Amino acid sequence: MILIYTVNCLVILITTLIHHETLLFISQHIPKLNTPRHRVFIALVGVLFAHAAEVWVFAAVYYFSHYSESFGGLYGNFDGSLMDCAYFSFTVYTSLGFGDIVPVGDLRFLCGLEALIGLVLIAWTAS
Repeated sequence: MILIYTVNCLVILITTLIHHETLLFISQHIPKLNTPRHRVFIALVGVLFAHAAEVWVFAAVYYFSHYSESFGGLYGNFDGSLMDCAYFSFTVYTSLGFGDIVPVGDLRFLCGLEALIGLVLIAWTAS
């Protein structure tokens, strides 16, 4: 139980740190660009890469958790690949939730946290 909470906290800390550092880097370097068009484009690409990196952090945890017997797993239209974990992570992070892959066991808690952190980080980006 403590291991599950520790992993969940670490994932939240890592994804929040990725987002914070990306936004800090963008805010420090964007004003140095000469044209406004390039500023918007680079800022948009930067935050999209940050969100994608955060999704892949969750996907890696889902992948390793699926093969661990203590965390639960993912079932349904799921073949156990890292790409399926990334697909599932993208649907959870964006709160889209198709429902074709279903978490079972303690992994459900991490899925709820990913939906919450996705909402918060997307809103942080928009602000």
